[in-house]
Amino acid sequence: MALSLKAMRYFTTALRHGNIARAAAELNIAASAVATAIDQVEAAFDLALVTRQRARGIRATASGLAVAAKCERLLEDYRSILAEGADLKQSLSGTLRIGYYAPVAPAFLPAILASFGPVPGDVELHLEECDNDSAQEGLLCGTFDVILFVTENVLPMIDFDVLVEAPPYCLLPSSHRLAGRVSLDLKQIAKEPLVVLNRPVATTYYRRLFDSHADAPSIVAYANSTEMVRSLVGAGRGCAILNMRPSISTSYAGAPVVALPIADPLPPLTLAVAYERARPRRLVRHFVEACREHFARPDSARCTVVGHTARHRRR
Repeated sequence: MALSLKAMRYFTTALRHGNIARAAAELNIAASAVATAIDQVEAAFDLALVTRQRARGIRATASGLAVAAKCERLLEDYRSILAEGADLKQSLSGTLRIGYYAPVAPAFLPAILASFGPVPGDVELHLEECDNDSAQEGLLCGTFDVILFVTENVLPMIDFDVLVEAPPYCLLPSSHRLAGRVSLDLKQIAKEPLVVLNRPVATTYYRRLFDSHADAPSIVAYANSTEMVRSLVGAGRGCAILNMRPSISTSYAGAPVVALPIADPLPPLTLAVAYERARPRRLVRHFVEACREHFARPDSARCTVVGHTARHRRR
């Protein structure tokens, strides 16, 4: 027979008072509920735990004292768990697990983490780069407290806040003959060798941009990291289409590159933040708010490349 915490509480309160009526008064319940709880505890252990004396209330047997002591320890542990859980919910310390599908996250995530409030030594950060589906699945199964991801093929159970809409842009080596232009169109880009970011969501998105054009670009390389794409472009292997950029205009190898807006009306990729909204910890709420504040600042536009036409569309 399962024994409830409520039955244990009623039982130990009755033994502490030695009287069912006084225990009922403290608990603000009927005396019959206390008597029933005593019966339930005795039935669970199949032992006589109290002796009932009409004039003098109840008295614990030796077995009753032993069971009551164990119940008190369990109840104390339970109260401690509740208190620790309440502290964890309100605390700005502990572990924060962030999953992200954002190829240039190193360009903005450290700044967000530096600004969101807690003392660095009070928070242990677990940052994991993953694909878009894994980020969402990790949030749903509890692997991550919060995720940064793009809203392409978002799962219906994920509730998110948009942080920034990043239109596609063209990345060129600074020595390229088109690097001095104000903007490019897809027809011009299609004539150039293309380096493609080979990541889930990204590859499909970039190919889809050319669906309405008769000329498909010649793909010369696939790379699964943004920095490898940038380095290949910087080395003159071709140009690339990307959505977010770091704040520097060189590759890892030090080669200068140029980011130009694309004049065609193209759909952006949307970076969003998602977390469990029902009962979020204070630490998670502070991080999410720091993300919103970061991308609301005017200088956050440095991670996107927006031409005149795109600015007009976004108003």
